[in-house]
Amino acid sequence: MLQEISLTVNGETQTLMVKPHHTLLKLLREQLGLTGTKIGCENGECGACTVLLDGEPVNSCLVLAVEANGHQVETIESLNKNGEIHPIQQAFVDHNAIQCGFCTPGMVMTAKAFLDKNPDPTEEQVKEAIVGNLCRCTGYVRIVDAIMDVVKQGAE
Repeated sequence: MLQEISLTVNGETQTLMVKPHHTLLKLLREQLGLTGTKIGCENGECGACTVLLDGEPVNSCLVLAVEANGHQVETIESLNKNGEIHPIQQAFVDHNAIQCGFCTPGMVMTAKAFLDKNPDPTEEQVKEAIVGNLCRCTGYVRIVDAIMDVVKQGAE
């Protein structure tokens, strides 16, 4: 049995038919083709599927698509403006904070939500903010350095 939902994804209103048990992750990837949101553990443990739901980072594998009805969703694809990547993405590139890149979309979305609310955090606060995002490649030092570089640039 399908249910109609309406939500705003990356600034565009979408009206879709979804199965009640399908997750927001499945909707984004399979129905909307937004594959930047990664499938990781599907248990809310790794953060690879992090998107912003009304500005708050959520594991899209834990949110039912029907729960997003009437809400705003922002994915990694929304950060590309006029062909240019977001400053957080650029900082990740500049600091070589991307190895395999699998965790990067979730990490970037988590960092964006955090910096939107706290534009001048300490390094310790940044480390706390990304605790729900796992990375097996970079060891986090470069990721934290990249985020702190965005903070520094914002202060200039």
